[in-house]
Amino acid sequence: MSPVNLHIDAQRLWQSLMDLAQIGATPKGGVKRITLTDLDRQGRDQFVAWAKGAGMHIRTDAIGNIFARREGLDPQRAPVMTGSHLDTQPSGGKFDGAYGVMAGLEVVRRLNDLGLQTEAPIEVVAWTNEEGSRFVPTMMGSGVFSGVYQLEPMLQQKDIDGISVGEALQAIGYGGQATTIAVGAYFEAHIEQGPVLENTKTTIGAVTGALGQRWFDVEIIGQDSHAGPTPMELRKDALLAASRLVVEVNRVACTFPDNARATVGHLRVTPNSRNVVPGRVDMTIDVRNARDETLSNMVESLRDAVREIEQACRVQISMNEVLYFPPSHFAPHLIDAVRGAAKQLGLSCRDIVSGAAHDAVYLARVAPTAMIFVPCEGGLSHNELENARPDEIAAGASVLLNAMLAAAGVHATAQAAA
Repeated sequence: MSPVNLHIDAQRLWQSLMDLAQIGATPKGGVKRITLTDLDRQGRDQFVAWAKGAGMHIRTDAIGNIFARREGLDPQRAPVMTGSHLDTQPSGGKFDGAYGVMAGLEVVRRLNDLGLQTEAPIEVVAWTNEEGSRFVPTMMGSGVFSGVYQLEPMLQQKDIDGISVGEALQAIGYGGQATTIAVGAYFEAHIEQGPVLENTKTTIGAVTGALGQRWFDVEIIGQDSHAGPTPMELRKDALLAASRLVVEVNRVACTFPDNARATVGHLRVTPNSRNVVPGRVDMTIDVRNARDETLSNMVESLRDAVREIEQACRVQISMNEVLYFPPSHFAPHLIDAVRGAAKQLGLSCRDIVSGAAHDAVYLARVAPTAMIFVPCEGGLSHNELENARPDEIAAGASVLLNAMLAAAGVHATAQAAA
């Protein structure tokens, strides 16, 4: 059992977000706090200082993940954890990632205000390099923590200037030694980064999972030739083939079920000359779906289309898979806790699937996991104009507070006092 209808301090949470956003602030109102840079160090230092001010104990692991712990009455119980990331895109916003960390900090501050002691420890984590804008792969810190990636290869990953992750961690003073621990439950609060909640006038998204993703680098080889003398029926036009493939990618996304998505996000034409039939095109395909079987069927449909396009356009097409995330399914009892907390607080709530990957995707492989989405203005994210309403930011954090208490348990005496 846990107290119900508890609210966080909305003004304090908003001020923490605004203060944090000053570290790496951009002229357009966004944030540029690239992972493992000095600005990232400043953001980390601020989080650590606030967490210590809330009476939390800090530990840092070897990939730089920061864990702030509020001890529970039973320190042997696996902690109930929440968090996200502090790094941003080069033209990022105030809320992506930072909201999840600050919401977790506000949960602890509010528990302190109310004098509530949980049975299980509470931990707030700031994961390293979720964005992947300086070092690849994305979600590096949570990936190492969850055993998806081995530590040493990740420490050796280098940026475009030849600086390794290990060197960057040492430079900012966040190369720790803490070991991986068991997690009793993991919650992550996040802006939706899409338009569904705003368009449906819904405050809380109870995230049931994240779409699986398969990414491909596609190479189309035809024959570049003079645009004038080469008859249409004899051309081997790589761009024509690419255009047909783009249409097929869109068809697949529009005709398959289970929240299908498919995108061509990059296309390079060679020789890219006005009066030359293109002889080569390099492009990318991003395919996503909530069910792994449907995801595979989408890819097979694209491969069938590729074979037809090869024959029709007299070209050769190769699809090289470069990334595969299977769909993630979050823990039903934690999703129920999110729904229940929203209902207790009188907030509109709907189930939603995350179209983007988050640290929660990797945590779900090692611990019961759930996410809480709140709307963002225009569905805009990874953009300096990213924005969210203070009341909805507070609502999501209040849902987080109540859901975490349901998972962590509250001491009977403290509950009676509350």
